Amino acid sequence: MEQSKAAKKWAYRMPLLVAAAICVLAGWSNIRLPTLFGEDSQPAPLGLRKEATMNAPLAAAFAHTTDRGSEVKCSVETNRSVLVAGESQKVIAKVTLTAAKLRGAWVRPPVNLCIVLDRSGSMAGDKIVKAKEAAIEAVKRLTSTDVFSLVAYDHTIKTIIPSAHVGDVEAISTKINLIQPGGRTALFGGVTQGATEIRKRLEERYVHRIILLSDGLANVGPSTPEDLGRLGVSLLKEGISVTTVGVGLDYNEDLMTKLAQKSDGNTYFVESSNDLSQIFAAELGDVLNVTAKNVRFMVECPEGVRPISIIGREGRIHGQKVELALNQLYGGQEKYALLELEVASQPAHKSLEIAAASVRFEDPLEGRSKTVKGVAVVTFSSDKVEVEKSVNASVTTAYEMNLSALAQEQAILLADRGNTREAIEELHKSAARLRSVGERYQDGWALKKAAELEAGALGIETRGYEQHIRKGMRTGVSQYGQQQSYSQTFDFERPRESPKSLQQFQPAPFSLRPPKQGFFRPMLQQQAPNSLQPEQPHRLIEGR
Repeated sequence: MEQSKAAKKWAYRMPLLVAAAICVLAGWSNIRLPTLFGEDSQPAPLGLRKEATMNAPLAAAFAHTTDRGSEVKCSVETNRSVLVAGESQKVIAKVTLTAAKLRGAWVRPPVNLCIVLDRSGSMAGDKIVKAKEAAIEAVKRLTSTDVFSLVAYDHTIKTIIPSAHVGDVEAISTKINLIQPGGRTALFGGVTQGATEIRKRLEERYVHRIILLSDGLANVGPSTPEDLGRLGVSLLKEGISVTTVGVGLDYNEDLMTKLAQKSDGNTYFVESSNDLSQIFAAELGDVLNVTAKNVRFMVECPEGVRPISIIGREGRIHGQKVELALNQLYGGQEKYALLELEVASQPAHKSLEIAAASVRFEDPLEGRSKTVKGVAVVTFSSDKVEVEKSVNASVTTAYEMNLSALAQEQAILLADRGNTREAIEELHKSAARLRSVGERYQDGWALKKAAELEAGALGIETRGYEQHIRKGMRTGVSQYGQQQSYSQTFDFERPRESPKSLQQFQPAPFSLRPPKQGFFRPMLQQQAPNSLQPEQPHRLIEGR
């Protein structure tokens, strides 16, 4: 009798044990689970792939068994940990969010991806061929849990592949290969239609991304950087980011970077269509590795500490509180914001929590909100040697990089107005200051950026203010501003040379120094009259 009861008990448990064992083996070997766990509940019209995926409950159970490292962490640092006692002063605080690389990378949040492809007449030839190849390669990297759509536009907009779970890749590829170049460029309408496809799955647990590829000027419908910027802001509120890929030398880089910046997407400049596959691979490396989305920063300062400005990101200051938002954070990535604070006079030996950060985000794999916190503590001293020794090289260098980027923005503005000599001088001065910082703190990245500024100045001096130089500078500004995981380096000394495919797309180092991301266009919010920031333009240059 007892043996019979025990047998029944094990009979009920055995299927669960077998399922658990298969999950563990699948995790070790990085393979997909067989079809016994069920197909996706919403099959694609084009037919599901033969490789099946886990059903939702089992996927959630396995997610908890996956080693996700230390996940997301928040830290707050200041440019000095010891401040001068007995006087008011300005302090730079760096609020950093870091995400460890995911292990067991095949268990990831599903992606809702739409490619918006320019098929206007100027895309004829190698451009459209390489663009279609890159789109097909992107589809091949997705699985049946992901959703894909593709919109093509010239002066008309057409949904080539409606939003659906990825199924028969060959059928999808056939449809993409049938795309042919046509008329003019309704860029705004193309992105709007792409967003419509994304919204079909907006309420579900996906990472939402539009990749826009264009080689020309928007000349049908809304077509100014302000128009596209407003569209980007609207999409960001819905959790949709737009990555822009500009091809050739004729597209409007101000428009493309504005759309990417306002929607918290990435931006790329591709002079040769041969580099498109590398760009798409780099972008999907981010999209397929999202560890946090709908990220909201809240930084609070105590009495006696007043936030003056936000350096490097858009946000709002409400009295003692600062609010910022990001759409997504990727595994192995660091994103940060710099705050300028005014600290009232304090007595020696006092300790003060100068800024406390609370960052709330959605874990896309677990489908729930999480919060991480950090705080910066400073002390006050009358010993100036002690104050000087407390300098934080990471925060100081990040701040100087931002000042350098303001100079870069000023140089673009001057060159746009025809004042190339003043633009060259601005770049030389900025390079000298950044080189000094790099040598003082032995920061190789600051030294490299100083060399790039010098190269930009030399390029303008020897060859003039070419489109290649302007596009490279503008793209670099945006890439650093968005703190992209993958960034490009442009050789300004040689004309019309595309970024080197292999060296360009390296992940940003997992450290506290500024990520390797080209030049940066800071956006200063509610800047006070007595701010440390120099009087520099902080808007996108609309002219070309």
